[in-house]
Amino acid sequence: MSLSINNISASVLGNNILENISFQTKESEIFCIIGTSGAGKSTLLRTLNRLQPINSGEIYLNGQSIYLMTPQNLRKNAVMILQTPSLFEGTVEDNILFGAKLNSDFNKTESRKLAISLLEKVGLESNLLLRNSSSLSVGQQQRVSIARSIAMKPSILLCDEITSSLDPQSTLHIQNLLLTLKKEEKMTILLVTHNMDLVQQIADRVGLLIDGKLVEVSAVNDFFNNPRTELGRNFLSTIA
Repeated sequence: MSLSINNISASVLGNNILENISFQTKESEIFCIIGTSGAGKSTLLRTLNRLQPINSGEIYLNGQSIYLMTPQNLRKNAVMILQTPSLFEGTVEDNILFGAKLNSDFNKTESRKLAISLLEKVGLESNLLLRNSSSLSVGQQQRVSIARSIAMKPSILLCDEITSSLDPQSTLHIQNLLLTLKKEEKMTILLVTHNMDLVQQIADRVGLLIDGKLVEVSAVNDFFNNPRTELGRNFLSTIA
């Protein structure tokens, strides 16, 4: 599936946050949204599954306006993973399978195997399956959140700083997982992050957001080696 974002603008509490944003994702690509703090990156991500309303413009998912889809159907196809883990009270297994149970092809008899395989995918041991989610570390909770999202078999993952609470080894595991999802599941992944090392390792393209404006969209190597805009060059100079 692909997203097409056409001239969207958005405001929060009366403040203009996004201004005339346009870009398209490709099927089975990792598109990283980067920029300075407060540029509107998370707000942009939230517009893509209607967690944030827009003032103008249009967003299409595979050619269909997301505003003609039910929120439930949209969010089954475009699943968001937040920066702060949002698990509910219950076991790890309960959390992982919560969304998967909404799929028509959910198999109760295979549910335990599914939960265990997803734990392994995100680098956690199967002995955590029956643990209460509140007893996990923040990093473990984040990986359970990712496992829960994958269990829904989405076409698009919307990831908001999902590695910010992880140690370097866990970040590497998630990095490899995202690459696997792209390759094997043909998943499109939009990732908001400040981690430029991660961007250079996994992104196909990057979009640079500055003060609510998308000032450059480039292939990842092109951007880091030869940004087209002065704003892009200035941004890279601040992180060098």
